[in-house]
Amino acid sequence: MRRYRNLGGNSGVSSYEIGKDRIVVTFSSNISYEYTYSSTTVDHIENMKVLAQNGQGLNSYINKYVKKGYSRIL
Repeated sequence: MRRYRNLGGNSGVSSYEIGKDRIVVTFSSNISYEYTYSSTTVDHIENMKVLAQNGQGLNSYINKYVKKGYSRIL
């Protein structure tokens, strides 16, 4: 897992892991969610990957567009 840089300073995301067709996001509650191409859309996953690597906007994006589009809770 890579630590989320949280450039905005108020994100609920603490870390993430990027795979070919997925992203796993760990929130400050220490709960991890796996999002995949099949649980949401390819576009959403690819956008989430960019936001995660940029360190800003991932939590807001998930809340606005993806919500419950995770494949499983880890």
